[in-house]
Amino acid sequence: MNTYAKYAANVFVAKCEQSYEKGETILVETKYGKEHECIVFNLVMLGKDGFYYYSMVRADGYNVQERAKAKAERYQQWAASAEKKSNEKYEASHEGRDFLALGEPIKVGHHSEKRHRALIERNHNRMDKSMELLAVAGEHNSKAAYWESKANDINLSMPESLEYFEYKVEEAKERYEGLKSGKYPREHSFSLTYAKKSVNEAEKNLTTAQKLWGE
Repeated sequence: MNTYAKYAANVFVAKCEQSYEKGETILVETKYGKEHECIVFNLVMLGKDGFYYYSMVRADGYNVQERAKAKAERYQQWAASAEKKSNEKYEASHEGRDFLALGEPIKVGHHSEKRHRALIERNHNRMDKSMELLAVAGEHNSKAAYWESKANDINLSMPESLEYFEYKVEEAKERYEGLKSGKYPREHSFSLTYAKKSVNEAEKNLTTAQKLWGE
């Protein structure tokens, strides 16, 4: 049985008992027993355990971007549901508004006292619940916005990362050389150090991307 194994940050590969060719479609099982059809890319490691480790992508196209979109949509749905319930509670809190608008005092000892107090308490509770649900909707909307912002991210789990990190290496090198030559002003004493660190990080990611997705 082929299973998922963590290879790098954000990257899972297929841990297989047998070898496969690039482009083959295989089934990979999650730790929860769910199977995904995946397309084989590169053999990234032949482990001492005798297993073959392959980079792969989901055959249905599901990736980190699709996951982000799905999460954003789910939080949007939850936010809409909470807003709807909040509005319902708000409307319900106006029960007996015509009577209450008269400003009639509670008639202590009168047969209407219990109903009057119960009406006011119900409306207070409904308004409190409305505000609580509105806060929940706000939290869901905030999370939806966060996941929407991630919908176009590219990381090493995607074949597109090869071209992306080729660009990031060139960008980081240009920035580093520009700081050295004076083309770009150094904002602080560590500007050049940080720029070199960015080059090293981009090159490291590119090396990993080439191993995962290169020819």
